[in-house]
Order: sequence, then structure tokens, then C-alpha cells
Amino acid sequence: MSEPGILVEGLDDGRLLRVASDAVELVFSIGADAPVSLVGMGASGSSSAPVPVLEPPLRQALVEVSAFGHGRFPGGFRHVDTVIGARLRYQGHAVDDGALRLRQLDPDTGLRVTSVFELRPGVSAFRTWTEVTAGAPLVLDFVSTFVTGAFLTAAPDVDGFVLASAANDWVAESRWTTRPLRELGLARIDRDLQHQPPRSRLQIANRGSWSSGEQAPTAALLAASGDFALAWQVEHNGPWSFELGETRHGAYLLLTGPTDQDNQWSLRLAAGETFASVPASVALAAGGVDEVLGALTRQRRAIRLVREIDRTLPIVFNDYMNTLMGDPTTDRLLPLIDAAADAGAELFCIDAGWYAEGHWWDTVGEWVPAASRFPGGLGEVVDHIRKRGMTAGLWLEPEVIGVRSPLAVASSGRALPDSAFFSRGGIRLVEHGRHLLDLRDPAARAHVTGVIDRLVRDHGIGFIKMDDNTMTGPGTDVGGSAPGAGLLEHARALLSLLDEVQTRHPRLLIESCASGAMRMDGAMLSRLHLQSTSDQQDPVKYATIAAAAPASMLPEQAGNWAYPVTGAGREAMVFALVNGMLGRLYLSGYLNRMEPAERALVREAVAAHRLLLDDIERSLPFWPLGLPAWEDGWVALGLRTERRSTLSLWRRPGAEASVVLDLPVLRGQDVEIEPFFPAAMDGWDWDWDRAAGTLTVSTSVEAPTARVLRLTTTPADTASTKDPVT
Repeated sequence: MSEPGILVEGLDDGRLLRVASDAVELVFSIGADAPVSLVGMGASGSSSAPVPVLEPPLRQALVEVSAFGHGRFPGGFRHVDTVIGARLRYQGHAVDDGALRLRQLDPDTGLRVTSVFELRPGVSAFRTWTEVTAGAPLVLDFVSTFVTGAFLTAAPDVDGFVLASAANDWVAESRWTTRPLRELGLARIDRDLQHQPPRSRLQIANRGSWSSGEQAPTAALLAASGDFALAWQVEHNGPWSFELGETRHGAYLLLTGPTDQDNQWSLRLAAGETFASVPASVALAAGGVDEVLGALTRQRRAIRLVREIDRTLPIVFNDYMNTLMGDPTTDRLLPLIDAAADAGAELFCIDAGWYAEGHWWDTVGEWVPAASRFPGGLGEVVDHIRKRGMTAGLWLEPEVIGVRSPLAVASSGRALPDSAFFSRGGIRLVEHGRHLLDLRDPAARAHVTGVIDRLVRDHGIGFIKMDDNTMTGPGTDVGGSAPGAGLLEHARALLSLLDEVQTRHPRLLIESCASGAMRMDGAMLSRLHLQSTSDQQDPVKYATIAAAAPASMLPEQAGNWAYPVTGAGREAMVFALVNGMLGRLYLSGYLNRMEPAERALVREAVAAHRLLLDDIERSLPFWPLGLPAWEDGWVALGLRTERRSTLSLWRRPGAEASVVLDLPVLRGQDVEIEPFFPAAMDGWDWDWDRAAGTLTVSTSVEAPTARVLRLTTTPADTASTKDPVT
């Protein structure tokens, strides 16, 4: 059975099932005496030959499941080797609503397992998850999202692969490294000599409600040969992990959401009840990191819920970073509003503090404008924003209630019920002076939606910077659930609340923020307009964060702060503005205090960025110097469309005066290179080597310094440079 866009070939004599779209091909092994395995995968059209497949005994089960009383053999810390996973047997398959559904059964427990694969036209990627239905009551403690060893068709063993992944932390986001799997912890042992599989693994994981609080949920596995790459993102606004390891003869990659071992997640299922794992997207490319992250970029666009208002891409001014820093008043805001409008901003967001009477951190929750800050009312400020032709926005942290808020204190008479808060053992949780709302609870949900409705209705707010500065820990056991199960249900309730709010307010834009980028995941990004990429206040340190952002999100969602500081000097201001250019310029700074030449520079940056926005939703990112490392001297990020590439270059202190950038996609092309921002070269120069496809850039300007260049191929080369998938 098949549908348009997905071709499903019948089982061949070798019991192989081939599934293909116009961009990706998957091959599954199906046997009577073994679980289903994904044994081959590749980008369609990358080769005239069929996708190679793994032969037994290299095959890794597609699904790993464990439950109380049904663990692993052999035991260990790894999430593979599950007894139930090994017992699963093929029951059938079908294509429905553009998705392949592969069904398996565990004959001992009656557990029915369905692996779902969504393939979209023109995208060399798929979205996948696992659904399990209990045949008899049992307690699940782990369900994989995706497992395969099929990447071994590109190399004989894990020695042939490197992993690109990113550590993440507050003001130190997106710190990418690319290292061989052996260096990362997969010990080399004599597997033929040993009587059981290896026990070592490489696990990268994140805990609690900050989905990217320590690690980014995106990574890539790259063949050292350079001709195969696999990238993925786990699409969950809570705990997740991925794991790489070796089996008795092969290897595996495993993606999962919360587990009992790592996140105190378990779930009791009655007979007939179903649980669905968190989803993940996996992209494939016959190339390296640029090609596979380009494929993942296309996948992100394919799965994103884009509304008409999202396509407007307004240039945002926010009053926080290196400016008011959470202390807005009418007197401070009015001149900033005028200066932002004069610079070309289209949306003005009043950040934290607008609700604050005195010390406010542990009293938040009601979200009522502070009378002392706005003697004429918040409406006076909002009206002025509109008068200057901009949309008004507000910062909001809707998921928390301060411990001293009337909504948390029973004696106030206005407190929310205990059921509205995360708790453990009947004790309400407190983190960083706040309680976390449990959005499974009707009262908590009504409070959040009521606040948003009021701000939109009474103040005409068209943008919310939705922050989240409190990490939950393992979760909540309200209702008798395991803490991790309570957190997963809450995380899914948050997503449904966001869907509900945006249905009710279709012209409301919402930014995802969590102390910068501590919740930088595919679940949130598939719904929201913009992602804060950092709280970093040093423009020089921000360069690698801005350059790496499109590895984790769409470039049109990457809200990079650009906060020029008056009096810092022209080069420092240019550097800060370049940070915001190849994403979404998120403008801040005391524009009202600037000299005329400084204001002119900001207006030039905004005008240049607006030109870039014409192409940004069609662009693919590339990194001519590789994914940026935290301490790199030269940093580079490019966005390309059919005939045009825009390239940001940063020279940081300690870097040499020149750098050579490899641009293989333009090799053999005639390329016109011109300054994009600023419009003058000002001590920068470049030379294009057509045959080698390299661009040599040099500067006599003392670091830190940065520029944006525009590279355009000549019309005669259009056919050879056109990207048929973009």
C-alpha cells in the first residue's frame, strides 16, 4: 500500500522492504526470527546505485523497549539490548496520511509497537516516533524514538565516523565540537574474543524542562570519507538523549525522550492504552556538515506550523540587552521608541520589569502593569509605539509564580489551588524563588491563557517574548505519576496551550526564550516565531553563538542580539550589528543617545538586513570554516540561495590578518563579490580563486572587526548553481 510521494516496494526474497520518496530512501529488514531493523538509508538521487544495506549480524533492532520485569540482556547503562525489543516480530505495514507505519508484536506480553516514518516531498529527511499499545497491564520505563546501525554502510566500523555536537549553557550557547567517536569514549576492544557485546556508549543528554540547558538536541554523524552524513534533532521541550555504541558485530545510534534511568520516567499502561514517544527528525546527505544541515533546514521548514503573520518577519527592537536591563519606565521608553522607529524597527518589545513594583523576582505571576513605572498607564507607552508605526510587544514569563506572589500565598485569598503547581510527595516545588505551574491542571492553564488574553485585549499587544528562567528538576508526581511522566505530560500540555493561544490570536507573534537559548528545541521552534539565541552581553563572544545558530534552528527564527554601544567606536558597533545580520536582527542599545554618524550606521544595518529578509526563508546555511568553536579566531557563516550567497565574517582578537575560506559549491564559477554591510570596504580586501573555489579575505583593521559580503554568480552560471531542492 502506498500514497503519492511515497513508494513502498513489496518484500523481496531477502525480506527487505524499500520505502522511498523523491528525496530519501529507507530499507528495512523483516524476518520471522528477528525484530525489524532499518538496514539502509540514503538521499535519493545521490547515486544511481540502490542504497546499500547491512547484512546480518550487523543489524540493530529498530525499536528498543523496556518495562518493569522486562529489562536488558546483558544488563548495563545502555538503552539497547532490551529483552522486549529483541522479541518483537513484524506484523505488517501500511502508508497512511503520508506516513509509513510498521507494526510489530511482542508475543510474550502482547505489546504492540508501531514505528511511524513521515516523508515529505523534496526533503532528504524523515520524522519518526514510536507508538506502543499494551496487550496486558505493564509499566514502561523506556521507549526508543529511533534506533539504527545503518550508518555503517558508509564505513566498516565506528573508526570511520566523527560526531558534531554542541554543548549549551547560559551565555555560552552552541559550543560546537567535531571529534572522532573513539576520542569521545567508545573504547576499542576485541569483540570477537569477548563473549558479550561491548558495554561502552557515548551518551549526550539533557534533563529537566530546559531542553537545551546543557546540550543542544541537534547533532550530526559524519563519515570521515566526506561522502555520507546523518543529522538529527530530538523534538521535545523536555528531557531527551541520543546514544552511540557498538553491538556484538555492528554499531547503533539511538534517539529517545525521557527514560526511567536518566529522568525518573515510567508509565503504567492498562490493556489497550497507548503511549507515543517524543518525535525526532533525521536528515541524510551524500556529503558533509553543510549538506546534511541544509537537509535538516529543509525539514524544519517542512514541519513548521507557519501562519500568515509569521511571514512578515518584523525587525524587533527590545529594550533589555545592554540598555534598560529590566527597568523600564515611561520616561525611559518614549525616547527609545522614537529612536527605534527612526532606525527602521517594526516591532518594539518592552522587556522585563514592566509589572514590577520594587523587588519583583519572587513576586511575579499576576502580570499587571506597575503604576509607579507608567504614571499615565501602560497604554500611553503602547499608544506611542503604535503612533510611530510599530507593533507593541511585552516580555512575559507565564509558566511561573513567585513564592511571594498573591497567587501562591494562601492567605491572600487569590491563590491558585495546590494542583496548579509542580510538587513532589505533596510538597510544592521551589526553584530560584519561583513555583512552576503544571499546565495539565485546568486552573493553571486558565491562568496563563487569561493573562495572554488580557494583554492582547486590553493593551493591544502583538508580540510576546515568552521567557522561562526556572528549571524544574525531574518533574512532578501529582496524580501518582512518576516525576518524569508528569514533566512529559506538562511539556505536551504547554505545546497544546501554545497551539490554542495562536488559534485564538492568529496575529500574535511569540518568541521562545529561556534564559537565552535554554529551550532551543524542535517542538517549540515548530510553533513559535522567533528563538532567542543567547543572553550574552559581549558582542565578541556572541559571534560564535550567532554563527552557529542556524545549525539548531531556521535562520529566519534566529533572534541574534545586535546592541551597538554609543561611543564604543565604529568597528565595535559594526561587529555588534554583524552579529544580528544573518538571522533575525534583534536590535537593542541606547539609540537615542547616539551621535548622528552612529545612528546612520544602525539605519544602514537595518536597511541591509531588510534586503536579506527577502531571501532568508529560502536560504540554506553553510560554514566555510566549519561549525564555529567557542574560541575560534576567525568565524564565518553564510546563507545561500540559487545564485546568491551572503557571508558574515568575524575576526576576533588573536586571529591572523587573513583567512582562506573553502566554497566548493562555487568552484569553477565566476563570482562577483561586494560589500553588503557596511557598504564601504574600510580596510578589508578579498580575492576569489575560481579554479580552487576559495576566497581569501584579509584585513588591516585591528580585531575585533567584522563584515558582511555578498557573493553573486554571473547569469551564465545560473543553471549550474541552482539548488533544485531549495
